[in-house]
Amino acid sequence: MTAPASPLIDPDVALQRLLAAASPISETETLPLSSALGRVLAQEVRSTIDVPPADNTAMDGYALRSAEVSAAGTCLPVSQRIPAGSVPQPLQPGTAARIFTGGLIPPGADAVVMQEQCVVEGDVVRINAQPKAGDWVRRRGLDVAAGSVVLAAGQRLRPQDLGLAASVGVASLRVRRKPRVAMLFTGDELAMPGEPLRPGAIYNSNRFVIRALLETAGCEVTDFGIVPDQLEATRAVLRQAALGHDLVVSTGGMSVGEEDHVKPAVQAEGALDLWQIAMKPGKPLAFGHLRRGEEQGEAAFIGLPGNPVSSFVTFLLFVRPFLLALQGAGQTAVQTLPVRAAFDWPKPDRRREYLRVRLNAQGEAELFASQNSAVLTSTVWADGLVDNPPQRPIARGDVLRYLPFSMLLQG
Repeated sequence: MTAPASPLIDPDVALQRLLAAASPISETETLPLSSALGRVLAQEVRSTIDVPPADNTAMDGYALRSAEVSAAGTCLPVSQRIPAGSVPQPLQPGTAARIFTGGLIPPGADAVVMQEQCVVEGDVVRINAQPKAGDWVRRRGLDVAAGSVVLAAGQRLRPQDLGLAASVGVASLRVRRKPRVAMLFTGDELAMPGEPLRPGAIYNSNRFVIRALLETAGCEVTDFGIVPDQLEATRAVLRQAALGHDLVVSTGGMSVGEEDHVKPAVQAEGALDLWQIAMKPGKPLAFGHLRRGEEQGEAAFIGLPGNPVSSFVTFLLFVRPFLLALQGAGQTAVQTLPVRAAFDWPKPDRRREYLRVRLNAQGEAELFASQNSAVLTSTVWADGLVDNPPQRPIARGDVLRYLPFSMLLQG
């Protein structure tokens, strides 16, 4: 008698369970700013200085006392010139100072009039606008106050984050070490590009997609290659992959056919904590752990489906946030954006669907013609996914939940 099938797991529940099992990497390293892009900050950064460190001008123009310009057309002698980087003298009463963007406001001045509102006549400037105190003056600490937190622990470092650290004089940052990830691919039908394609074989596109996704996510990757469709061979590679790695990622072999050996191999070398997700594409996704022999601890395991679209989508939705959680990132989720449908989808699946779409010139989502999980061209044509609830038909003009690849493919 065949045992009843286990119920499929809701994708949100599955993701919560993965994230709950992710133990942040404890090892850290200190890197110069030039090497820290994409890494996750291990400790907060506080500024020891005000930024800017002194009042300065936001415009080229003339610094003056606003009270001395009672009306437009007032003329003042120019008493000094203040380029950025120089230290000004106190402003003499009844005069103006020529000043350039970023230049320090001289003591005694309280406003700047932009040069477009001034006319120079020899050593005198005619002010053709009546200023107010504070005009075009960037106050000390306007951007950052000394003692404030400028970058929080758990921040995945972007170019602008590195710039902010530099602006407060920080030269290096403490970050989590990179996740160490082993990847392997199952299937006797797999061939490598450049090899003759024998009858019944297909080229292994997953090997290149998954490696690129792991590297984009900031991982150190070990490639264990193509594993034969044999239980003992699969177990042997999993044992080796678990050593020295935080995560082992496989593709294929997660279904229930006689040639699908990854599931029983993982159960023999560790345990499966969840399997089969109520989503399309991507149902065979699995999560568990592998023992490390005599080493302490375990390696996490995520088994991706073999179909190329399924492995791509499940990586973005599950592996990416898991890797961020391993690095102690404070934000792992990508928020959906509301867009309108430029298509009809009258026969939805009973599972949650992730449809490949592209935004048109009107900002509406167009659907790729084939949503088959083997059609990798859909991922190249598309610029994102529509997250469609189970059994929900879509009519043109409906508001959809859109996940742009530009956000899902960020580290």
